[in-house]
Amino acid sequence: MRFFATCARGTEGALRRELASLRLAGVRGDRGGVSFEGELEAGMRACLHSRCAMRMLVELARFPAPDAEALYQGARAVAWQDWLTTRTTLAVEATVSSSALTHSGFVALKVKDAAVDALRAVLGARPDVDPKDPDVRIVLHLHRDQAALSLDLAGAPLHRRGYRAVTTEAPLKETLAAAILALGGVDLALPFVDPMAGSGTLAIEQALRARRIAPGLGRAFGFQRWPAYRGGPQSQWDRMKAEARAAALPRAPALIVARDGHPRALEALRRNAGAAGVLEDLEISQADARDLAPIAAEGTLVSNPPYGERLGPRGRGAEARSGGEAVVATRKLAGFYRGLAEMLARHRGWTVVLLSGNPLLERAIPLRPEVDHRLWNGPLETHLLRYRIR
Repeated sequence: MRFFATCARGTEGALRRELASLRLAGVRGDRGGVSFEGELEAGMRACLHSRCAMRMLVELARFPAPDAEALYQGARAVAWQDWLTTRTTLAVEATVSSSALTHSGFVALKVKDAAVDALRAVLGARPDVDPKDPDVRIVLHLHRDQAALSLDLAGAPLHRRGYRAVTTEAPLKETLAAAILALGGVDLALPFVDPMAGSGTLAIEQALRARRIAPGLGRAFGFQRWPAYRGGPQSQWDRMKAEARAAALPRAPALIVARDGHPRALEALRRNAGAAGVLEDLEISQADARDLAPIAAEGTLVSNPPYGERLGPRGRGAEARSGGEAVVATRKLAGFYRGLAEMLARHRGWTVVLLSGNPLLERAIPLRPEVDHRLWNGPLETHLLRYRIR
């Protein structure tokens, strides 16, 4: 089988190295994700252990689809009876780009019709459609009149680890946080500090990494509802989970500090860390990030400072405000960044990894980053910056 793990733009390298470390076959990076090959067990293993992937797809077919009839016939030729029964609910989602067929809803309907017609012809009845909670989620990607049909192994996106009990405004996705830690080369054996922790995603992901806790241990996956899962794959999955639990460490090897200035954020952080099973690994406190002093001679400071793009009305940035308001907001943000830069300068011997969504932050830090990596936080272009403070 051929699999494709999707990820946030700019994190493909981190995902490729991660999947290669799982000893999966044919690992190859591509724009927006990484492909690999193997039996169904390989996809299940990637679901359990991947920290950076957003979705995990297993490819069923590729074929030309210049028009609706070609799409229908190509989809109908798939051996759907290998994956669905008459009692299995299904849903189809589609993305379309640079193709003669332009309406995603229309092409999804065509694939659904083809699948249920094929099943009716083989099994004598058709399965039901459940767009909200299907047993099997079919994914169509139509690009330049070429169709790729896949099944979604994960079901819910992989960033949903199962521990986010409470959220704060615009939290980092867990998969992006894990990619930041990987791309930033964060050392698991050294103290870790996030002075603007919010609901704690970076600190929690660091604790999970440090304790070798597989990110998929606390959730269910879509493939567990497939008819093909019963039997061999189910016993393989049980064995994989048992091995993952046995490999986990009882405590993180180094101190992990999570601070924030807002009591509500810290409440969310504690609840999320408790749900993830790592609360005892974190030292949590309320404080202004600019007042942070070094807690050790060396370590890693990792954070996602505010970008400023949500300062305006309706979630837009300072440019959405009046001229005077925008100037005041920009000056206030620049002043905050200068305070951060002064705090970082006190951390000699430390490594600093920041996700910057505003060039004012880079201008405020009088150092050249040893790493400047572009990636996307949702629709926002950001830069992962890594500094050595000397």
